[in-house]
Amino acid sequence: MMKASRITAVGVVIAAVLWIASGHLLPHDSAEGEAAVRPGEAKQQPAFRVSVMPALAAQHSPTLTLSGRTEADHKVTITARTGGTLTELRVKRGQHVEKDDIVAVLSDDARKAQLAQAEALVEQRRAELDAKRTLIQSGALPKLDMVNLESQYKAAEASLSAAKAELERSVVRAPWAGVITDVPAEVGGAAFSMAGKEIATLVALDPMLAVVEVSERKLAGVKVGETAAVKLITGQTVQGRVRYVSKSASATTRTYRVEVEMSNADGKIPDGITAEVVVSLQAVQAARVPRSALTISSAGDIGVRVADAQSKVQFVPVKIVEDLQDTMWLSGLQDGARVIVRGQDFVRDGQVVEAVDEPNATAAK
Repeated sequence: MMKASRITAVGVVIAAVLWIASGHLLPHDSAEGEAAVRPGEAKQQPAFRVSVMPALAAQHSPTLTLSGRTEADHKVTITARTGGTLTELRVKRGQHVEKDDIVAVLSDDARKAQLAQAEALVEQRRAELDAKRTLIQSGALPKLDMVNLESQYKAAEASLSAAKAELERSVVRAPWAGVITDVPAEVGGAAFSMAGKEIATLVALDPMLAVVEVSERKLAGVKVGETAAVKLITGQTVQGRVRYVSKSASATTRTYRVEVEMSNADGKIPDGITAEVVVSLQAVQAARVPRSALTISSAGDIGVRVADAQSKVQFVPVKIVEDLQDTMWLSGLQDGARVIVRGQDFVRDGQVVEAVDEPNATAAK
């Protein structure tokens, strides 16, 4: 019994030794060996395919679109310059008036009588001066009387001018042509004095202004004299000209006031309505590419990836000149550069790719 167990144990040890030795003595091939023996037969990965589009650089004038409002070029509140009672009111809201048209008339309050008295005094002083001039020249009267008479005559003329001005102030006239927008006064008002009281508000509609606020970053591109398109909320589009660019920023918004002047001879553009102003900025060298071509580098820079003459990928930082709905105008691209528009986010700098032309390449034109 013990002898049979020993024979079995010896047999197991001999079998184990033979199995271990077979791994060292018998020849065998591995995958690494086959690859080392046949290196030319290893499979080569194909280059990654990307779509490219040529960048056509050209002079481009970007546009700046701003929201604002229309504003009358001239607006004034007409007031009375003298005392009295308002006896006539010759205007109403919405009425168009010309320069020097009568707006209102105040009570006379003896102004005509004062004018007549001043005229009579001037005539009297003139007659006295003429009558005594001969006597003074002949020596019958002292020459000092001549000085006194001339002084009295000039004082009478000054009183006459003051009387005429006071009578003229009783008639309130329009300072320039425009439209009456408000008439707060009433006939018979201010029984004691109308001096300084508001009678009407006058607005000049021609020319009309479109007023917008421009940020400090965009201010350098807006120049006085440049043309601008003004789109009114009524659907009307009017051409204008930049008339004024403020040199001082608003303390609250840090923006600058810009005024665009528009012709409004027919008065169809009202005061105070919403307007959208499109200003053409200074032209720069730029290329138009699809929005999808933009990417961000590992350093956080905005740019595009291009394929060079050897089809190697390169990252090119760019600046956005104008952002449109589907495309963008970018500066920093060389004319003819092959911009990767599909697959740019799946390749890295220096990688060799298979660049094929984008079938829909209209965006770069």
